[in-house]
Amino acid sequence: MELTVYLAGQIHDNWREEVQRKAEEKNLPLAFVGPQTNHDRSDNIGEDILGKQPGSVYKDDAASDINNFRTQVLMQKSDVVIALFGEKYKQWNTAMDASMAIAMNKPTIIVRPESLIHPLKELSNRANVTVETVDQAIDVLSYIFE
Repeated sequence: MELTVYLAGQIHDNWREEVQRKAEEKNLPLAFVGPQTNHDRSDNIGEDILGKQPGSVYKDDAASDINNFRTQVLMQKSDVVIALFGEKYKQWNTAMDASMAIAMNKPTIIVRPESLIHPLKELSNRANVTVETVDQAIDVLSYIFE
């Protein structure tokens, strides 16, 4: 059995590669999907498909429609969602994706540092599992295959 894991969270560092590497080290049968990690592609996809927009609000709206469509399709096809909240970047997209996964009744693991316990308490309470590290998230997934 192979599981598909949607990796929700910021796109500014290599945490997804870390998750994939650690899963491979444990020989876990996992496939990974996630948001568009090319920031320019994500920001410009609306105009790339629909053409030049009359202003930045319209450009963002067009890109959001297409990015949200992509996220919904990939998340619906996923078996599990891991949503990583870090300390360095604003986490609006992560919160939106985690909320969407929970609303879709997707098994959800939230990864967040101790410093974010209070601001994420309600979201953590709705997720299936909340951990503090990527290693712990991998251990949760590994337990499925025992």
